[in-house]
Amino acid sequence: MNIDKWIDLLPHSMKLKALNALDALGIVRSVRNPTVLLGMMPSMVRGMLFQPGRREEPTKVVSGHAAYFDFSYRSDFPEMRELYRRAKQQQWDAEEQLDWTTDVDPMNPEVPIIDPAFFDTDGLEERGIKLSVKERRAFTYSVVSWMLSQFLHGEQGALYAAAQVTESIQWIDGKLYGATQVMDEGRHVETFHRYLESKLNKLYVINDNLFVIIDGLISDPRWDMKFLGMQIMVEGLALGAFGTLYKLTSEPLLKDLLRLIIQDEARHVHYGVLALRDHICEHLSDRERREREDWAFEVALLMRNRFLMHEVYEEWFEGLMTRREWNELVGDTPGMREFRTVMFSRLVPNLRFIGLLPERMIPHYEKAGLMRYFDGADASQLSGEQYVASLDATSGVSPIEQLRQAVVA
Repeated sequence: MNIDKWIDLLPHSMKLKALNALDALGIVRSVRNPTVLLGMMPSMVRGMLFQPGRREEPTKVVSGHAAYFDFSYRSDFPEMRELYRRAKQQQWDAEEQLDWTTDVDPMNPEVPIIDPAFFDTDGLEERGIKLSVKERRAFTYSVVSWMLSQFLHGEQGALYAAAQVTESIQWIDGKLYGATQVMDEGRHVETFHRYLESKLNKLYVINDNLFVIIDGLISDPRWDMKFLGMQIMVEGLALGAFGTLYKLTSEPLLKDLLRLIIQDEARHVHYGVLALRDHICEHLSDRERREREDWAFEVALLMRNRFLMHEVYEEWFEGLMTRREWNELVGDTPGMREFRTVMFSRLVPNLRFIGLLPERMIPHYEKAGLMRYFDGADASQLSGEQYVASLDATSGVSPIEQLRQAVVA
């Protein structure tokens, strides 16, 4: 806490730089594998220290991947060809299929944009911060706007990664499917941006930790690392976040658009596990496979521990509590517990399916408390429609009770 007190004495601009440096140091200390850490360092320096994601001008990320041409055009991956067929049939138009005339008032308690139980304000009161009823609604509005802003930024990263992978993947059936995902991601960017701009009127900058992950993946020249990072890790994160918000919102337009996007995202993860399964198990050397096993584990922990809404903290509570106190509060709030449960229930089975959870990694996942998700359904066993149905199955339970159950679990 002495460090926090010294930092509070600094001018505001220097204080932010010092806090960002401490965040970067926190990542360095949390990543146990030196090879993984070395690979993350360039993106970490760009994202945490130079923070290009917070600037208004476009950010350039250099990528050195190769494009893979196949002039035979033979159908070479039946499962992926079927996925491509489904993707063509399931395309949707946000302008036509969503009711944008819906009145959205994020401050309306009768139609809460997310249940107030998502963020337990009792933790704030324990730290001497009391919010009025109106302030609580405004704070919840900020939290949802932050979440949707990160969804938007993540979808932009997924758009570029999908375009890169479509170039570099070797199967012609994979290229055809990849083209549908590029369209999907563009539609998701359009949809989230329109909702934020026309309904919430509030857009947050990209979270530094999210920028580090996206920057690292876009700049990596290896197609399978882009796939592993975007299709399995980031899309898994997105499914967890989308699923949590879908369960806990009462706002009809948001619920409808999340339902459509979740079905797309489930297909994207299915694409990822199909492409990576044989590649990882049959075409990588032992060294390359171990590198990806270690990387997946370290990034899983970063995603669990690092998305802590610092931008909301800076807007609401800077000077009222330290960033360290905020991190502890956010990490233990009911909504974030539920989010982690949904995310890892999707992520861990997929890592198992593609061969990145061998015997040597099990003690690490066990120690992190993630092995309880090991036997869950992977993306090849759970369609988007089935996933949405599983979320709807809890509709008879109040959102507050869902969060209480998540905390107990």
